[in-house]
Amino acid sequence: MLTEPAAAMPIPGHIDPVPVPRAPTLREDGRTDLIGLSKEQLRETLATAGMDARQAKLRAKQIWHWIYNRGATDFAAMTDIAKAQHPWLAERFVVGRPDVVEAQVSTDGTRKWLLRSPDGQDYEMVFIPDADRGTLCVSSQVGCTLNCRFCHTGTMRLVRNLTAGEIVGQVMLARDSLGEWPSQPEGRMLTNIVMMGMGEPLYNFDAVRDALKLVMDGDGLALSKRRITLSTSGVVPMMARAGAEIGVNLAVSLHAVTKEVRDEIVPLNRKYGIEELLQACADYPGANNARRITFEYVMLKDRNDSDAEAHELVRLLRQYKLPAKVNLIPFNPWPGAPYETSTPERVRRFSEIVFEGGISAPVRTPRGRDIDAACGQLKTAAEKKSRAELDRLAAEKQAALG
Repeated sequence: MLTEPAAAMPIPGHIDPVPVPRAPTLREDGRTDLIGLSKEQLRETLATAGMDARQAKLRAKQIWHWIYNRGATDFAAMTDIAKAQHPWLAERFVVGRPDVVEAQVSTDGTRKWLLRSPDGQDYEMVFIPDADRGTLCVSSQVGCTLNCRFCHTGTMRLVRNLTAGEIVGQVMLARDSLGEWPSQPEGRMLTNIVMMGMGEPLYNFDAVRDALKLVMDGDGLALSKRRITLSTSGVVPMMARAGAEIGVNLAVSLHAVTKEVRDEIVPLNRKYGIEELLQACADYPGANNARRITFEYVMLKDRNDSDAEAHELVRLLRQYKLPAKVNLIPFNPWPGAPYETSTPERVRRFSEIVFEGGISAPVRTPRGRDIDAACGQLKTAAEKKSRAELDRLAAEKQAALG
């Protein structure tokens, strides 16, 4: 069996994580999960398991197509592979999916899944349907290390990075749920992906990059890089690399225009300040008027929502000549949150000022608030329900499936 390299595990820290080696968790049945492997890694895995080199090259190409284009999870369904080889493959490998602990549907159609990894870690993903598109909000870490004060996820400790397989597995599971196999570019509900779930994607760069390469591969999930957005709180040293090695759209969690306020609500600002962050945005490869950088700005009552701050936001974006769009996000409350939502009138006026400055500033309609699936609300239900209760629910679901 191919030995996977140890993944970096950031330890919770106030500003930056500390990378330490972490061995991958093996499945209890000893099999290797093929989800998340590139074509070359898949070939190496088959060869290491004892398959003839020429056979491994052919079978890797076939299996990869079945996994990412057809959505197959059972080797027996792979009809162009000899039946005699199916048991050999099934004994050594599995095409996995995250375990679903709980699935919820909002009154507005938003779906949220609580997922569990083989080592018992829980994380969430959200699907937001619209009339002409559907967006999957994907997590990159279990928990988060950034402690942004408006964000419920930021109150969790960081447990570990998700693997490339666990990241792309969220997309696979969503495709399963929506009945969107075989993969096709037209007529599907899942049209967009945003790396805006739990965690800071640029603190798990390698796994996020490898997962998104699988999503963008034209022979597989075939989602255009123009339909994928990576959101960062401002990990400046990794932004240029993200542009060069991944090349997807960039979103930045800005949320304030002064050092004092951003230091408070986005503590990472103490390490990489607003000017440094905006310069990194100006240098981001591929940013232009057709591919604008999105700035996320959560509206907090009496904290960052004044007319003066709206004018300063326009000034900053114009100073750095940024091809920008500002998403204004009414604060989504959660128990114990230290902020309140700006009034609709205040949000509307803030938006008008930014629009008058020549920059698009739509107000994002909160989605999935009733199931805590809205922006800034993700926090695994494992921290709201006891582990015993979650295990009981999972067992009941399994029993119901037969």
